[in-house]
Amino acid sequence: MKKAIIGKKIGMTQIFDEKGNVIPVTVIEAGPCVVSQVKTVETDGYEAIQLGFEAVAQTKKGEYKASKPALGHFKKNDLQPKKHLKEFRLDDISGYKIGDTVTADIFAAGEKVDVTGITKGHGYTGAIKRWNLHKLRMTHGVGPVHRQSGSMGVIDPARIFKNKKMAGQYGNEQVTVLNLDVAKIDAEKNIIAVKGAVPGARGGIVFIRNTVKS
Repeated sequence: MKKAIIGKKIGMTQIFDEKGNVIPVTVIEAGPCVVSQVKTVETDGYEAIQLGFEAVAQTKKGEYKASKPALGHFKKNDLQPKKHLKEFRLDDISGYKIGDTVTADIFAAGEKVDVTGITKGHGYTGAIKRWNLHKLRMTHGVGPVHRQSGSMGVIDPARIFKNKKMAGQYGNEQVTVLNLDVAKIDAEKNIIAVKGAVPGARGGIVFIRNTVKS
């Protein structure tokens, strides 16, 4: 990994290229992020940087709405507390130091990136919605329930095999979409427009890094 940043999904829209073709894009508010910690081989056994994104809200008395360990983590380095933290293992961290700011312009239009986010949660759902299985026949004699998965297996060995597609929790899991194109960068507004869809609902936190498939 060469570079990475934390962002917030704003939503989807469309832009036009030089030939007039419509390009569906996801608009992401990427950064600015602050380097809140630098890990080295000597101190931690590996190299990585920790980025912080989005300022923590304050009470009327001026106190930050964060836990004491989190506040102590930032106070140690004289930094403003951030709401979201994420560690990235980069190939080279020699150019980073605590307090540095990482902005959207570390990426450029035309680059390939991987975007990680938490998908929308659907709660406990049936097998048809969760796995897109077929409904049972709607003809006479089949029922009374049609939106079910049907037979669970054969008589022998008289048990249900593991990994059978059944009802259960659907969504609310971490998903990474690989090899997406950066369609546009707006450094002044900290905006990255990525071609296609990325996981999560509007307002969800996403992690952007250069693709592993390059």
